[in-house]
Amino acid sequence: MIAGAPPDRFGAMDDAPLRESGALFATETLPDSLISLEELAATVRRFERAYVRYSEGPEHDRDGSVDTESGLTLPGLSANPLHAEPWWSRPFEDWLARQVCQYRELQEKNPDRFAWVLCGTEVGRGPDCEPLLREVIPIARLDDALLDEAADRYETRFRAGHGPED
Repeated sequence: MIAGAPPDRFGAMDDAPLRESGALFATETLPDSLISLEELAATVRRFERAYVRYSEGPEHDRDGSVDTESGLTLPGLSANPLHAEPWWSRPFEDWLARQVCQYRELQEKNPDRFAWVLCGTEVGRGPDCEPLLREVIPIARLDDALLDEAADRYETRFRAGHGPED
């Protein structure tokens, strides 16, 4: 079984070829769309370790991620974690809203990009300390309604965009 993949969803999958090849994707199919933070929370809980990525989708990401400043190809797909850290004491949906909003400007700069949820094996960290994943399994696309709900929650429950010097 692929770690984190529920058997009722993906069936019994032999992950030996993935471990041997270190494939970037286990599958490129993006089966579902999530429309609320409540649905996203349930999905992340089901997979235990899940991530969000803004891109033109799994089919477009076949070659992996590139560090745009150095031009180097990264050893995995860059993503933002959706599973909360142990120190997080606020509602889980607050964490999700914050994480989903962190890179939404990528979609605003390029409307072909969209947010999607994935799981996979962490193989390192990117230049912004983001997890890099291989053996990726796309889980679901995030609907605009969910992104709007996340933005509203982030803006009302956080000091969005403020840093230590603000």
